[in-house]
Amino acid sequence: MTQPTSRPRPKIDDVAKEAGVSRGTVSRVLNGGHWVSPSALEAVNAAIKKTGYRVNPHARNLATNRANSVAFLLTETHDRLFEDPNFAVLLRGAADALAVHDIPLVLILAGTDDEQRRATEFLTSGHVDGVLLVSSHATRKGIISNIISAGIPAISCGIPLGFEKKMGYVAADDYEGARDVLRYLQDAGRQRIATITGPQDTSGGIRRLEAYRDHQGADLDEALIVHGDYSKESGAKGMRELLNRAPGIDAVFAANDLMALGAMEVLHEGGRRTPEDVAVVGFDDISASSAATPALTTVRQPFERISEEMVRLLLDVIAGKRPAAITIPTELVVRESA
Repeated sequence: MTQPTSRPRPKIDDVAKEAGVSRGTVSRVLNGGHWVSPSALEAVNAAIKKTGYRVNPHARNLATNRANSVAFLLTETHDRLFEDPNFAVLLRGAADALAVHDIPLVLILAGTDDEQRRATEFLTSGHVDGVLLVSSHATRKGIISNIISAGIPAISCGIPLGFEKKMGYVAADDYEGARDVLRYLQDAGRQRIATITGPQDTSGGIRRLEAYRDHQGADLDEALIVHGDYSKESGAKGMRELLNRAPGIDAVFAANDLMALGAMEVLHEGGRRTPEDVAVVGFDDISASSAATPALTTVRQPFERISEEMVRLLLDVIAGKRPAAITIPTELVVRESA
């Protein structure tokens, strides 16, 4: 039996012949449509559809000196990726936003010194066109410095401490979000408000603590401040420490939801009712917050929009525009815990 012959893959010349234009015109259409008349653009697009022509990504990358991919660089340990659902939301949002432009997203974990070294070598070897930097820590600034020195386009999620003038970013309004929480607790009649902070080498951790200090003003009591690292375990540990230091507290502002959930578990174990005895408020509005018992009052960060804006700003930088910075408002979500 005679085997059917496969149809040759359409080439640019086939598209040009079908459209009645030059090969150069087709190339200009494929590279953005600059200096192409509307009629020629329409003809080429129709010819591409009719012939079934598809761009050879390897050839295009060689011609444009582009990798046609973007890195999602998470400077956290592997366990934090799976514990904190915010990272998954940001990752999915960024991947969806890049998919519109047919650009793959590459996940890179760099929570240890060795991982940061390998990540730096990968990023500076031309494997990606840009970087979405997530969870930047001031204590891990070496990799940020290397990215900037190499001239790799990058946008940070949150303010990149020490590099605010050199790298664009998209940040939630951590300060005003925290102030909204504290004003709410005060208006509800809470007298002894404590806080479990986020890590003080991140912009979010710093700004939320600043808001707490400013709100307390002359009534600030350092004994009501304990430090956490955004993990649920650190929230539980911080809550135990607060109860030992100041058993009369009637409210706790945890700098993220995971720590708030850990704090509520400790209160429950100790026979303290939430919110009757101690109100608890978090920050982020992860899915577990609404499912908790009682449901957690928190501050919603618009992570979907944050990831979309990060991609938009990064593509602008890749295209040659200057880095920009955006601060996005948060929203207080009142539930049963406060």
